[in-house]
Amino acid sequence: MGELNFASLIAFLPTTDPARARLFYEGELGLTFIADEPFALVFHVHGARLRITKVASLTPQPFTVLGWQVPDLRASVRDLKRKGIRFELYPPLAQDADGVCTFPDGTQVAWFKDPDGNVLSVTQFPHADSALSRPPSAPEEFAATA
Repeated sequence: MGELNFASLIAFLPTTDPARARLFYEGELGLTFIADEPFALVFHVHGARLRITKVASLTPQPFTVLGWQVPDLRASVRDLKRKGIRFELYPPLAQDADGVCTFPDGTQVAWFKDPDGNVLSVTQFPHADSALSRPPSAPEEFAATA
């Protein structure tokens, strides 16, 4: 098993407007702001770091670049909508009026964008307590569930 499997994750996203990004990630999403560094805004997200990298220009990708696993997707969507978040509709997918897509295995996903156009998502897995939908906390736990 690789050493990185048990190392803390650092996620990166780009922004061309750090002030606007901070308002969105801290104010609308409720993430814990840590620092405004020369090259990035830094947030604490459930044990991980999210660095919103300051860039001169960017072309947003058409796919999800960051997402959160949530225990109650419908409650998360309602909460985010109350904060002004607009959920994206992708016509090839069967989505309900809230923008939620339910996949054949029961996984539910809803997508939204940050102010820079980065595609973000919230996901609820059908068996949130299963070993497959949560990371192992130690090598022994992984071995016991493999």
